[in-house]
Amino acid sequence: MSLAEEMHVRPATAADAGAIRSLIFRVGINPRDLDWRRFLVAVDVQGKLIGCGQVKPHSDGSRELASIAVRPKWRGRGLASEVIRRLMAEGGPPLWLMCRSDLADFYRRFGFAAIREPERMPRYFRRVYRLATAAGRLLPGDNPMAVMTWEGHDKPVFLGKTGLCL
Repeated sequence: MSLAEEMHVRPATAADAGAIRSLIFRVGINPRDLDWRRFLVAVDVQGKLIGCGQVKPHSDGSRELASIAVRPKWRGRGLASEVIRRLMAEGGPPLWLMCRSDLADFYRRFGFAAIREPERMPRYFRRVYRLATAAGRLLPGDNPMAVMTWEGHDKPVFLGKTGLCL
């Protein structure tokens, strides 16, 4: 059975709000600003939420690809790539994101590029990047945050295991 036969991606409804919040907490990513109206959700054939993502606006005018989450048993099947592809198509460039640096290669597949100079970042991302960098000096670990942008110049090279390209 193909991924398209096992699930479908649709705009979230108010009824999805609790499941979105639950999934975000379960996978341990930023739980702030989870407005269901900005989300796309992936649901299985029984209608159970199995993945999600949003494009989140910030007060400085930047928009963030955020809250990309997939239930563990559905990972590795291209579901996150499908959600990301659709969010990019609907949201258009420019889009920003923040991720652990070990995930940067995943987002490069979609045309995102890392920005290392805080002065090139929108105010929101510059502030969070500086806070995370300062915290990283105080906390153990070797997985700093990456700030990335998609300006729309580069098309995604690879989208999921299906090899779909835009």
